[in-house]
Amino acid sequence: MKIRQLFFDLDRTLWDFEANSKRALQHLYEELELGVHIEHFNHFHHTYIRINAELWNAYGKGKINKEELRNSRFEKTLSYHGINDKVVSGKMSDGYITLSPTQTQLFPQALEVLQFFQQEGYRMHIITNGFKEVQHIKLSNSGLANYFEHVLCSEEIGATKPHRAIFEEAMRRTDCLPQHAIMIGDDFKADIIGALNAGWTAIHFDPEHKYKKERNVKRIRSLSELPDVVSLLPIVGA
Repeated sequence: MKIRQLFFDLDRTLWDFEANSKRALQHLYEELELGVHIEHFNHFHHTYIRINAELWNAYGKGKINKEELRNSRFEKTLSYHGINDKVVSGKMSDGYITLSPTQTQLFPQALEVLQFFQQEGYRMHIITNGFKEVQHIKLSNSGLANYFEHVLCSEEIGATKPHRAIFEEAMRRTDCLPQHAIMIGDDFKADIIGALNAGWTAIHFDPEHKYKKERNVKRIRSLSELPDVVSLLPIVGA
């Protein structure tokens, strides 16, 4: 009988955030005719990535709220390029929130790996720092929703990864002991350190080799490696 439960991050682990975000932004750049003011889309895109990352970091530390993040990222990006128009930045913000989660690019082998674990009888869940309404749209549109029993969003719980509270709530909802929980995610601090501090096993998804390999942390560079890695983990309390 399988007693392991698998907890996946969503963005940058299963759902290809960078590719999907870029596609949505490219569409909005063209629709709003930003090329009149910003010569190349890549200039706009690189500015947005930097500013968005800074604001998400501030959000994770509780320095700004959800609405401030959503509104200011486009105001700041456009202002950097000399566009100080709140109507345009508002259209960009609303358009991105609508369009981005409907994109469907997943990391290679995501569906095949989830299907394998489902057939093997594993219980699977999502733990995400992303906003609740858009995460459910992503899961539904990309064909992921039916694989997961619980979707835990940080804003709903009131704590973001890596805070212990979100992992404890995940165990409560899924009736899972820490020694039976496996977290799979790309963010070393949020997903891996957070899970380890909660007493879980963690598997680090690092396809671009961004991080130095840490001792005692399993690392995969492709989701196709995941079934073998999970199968070799010792089962505690079986």
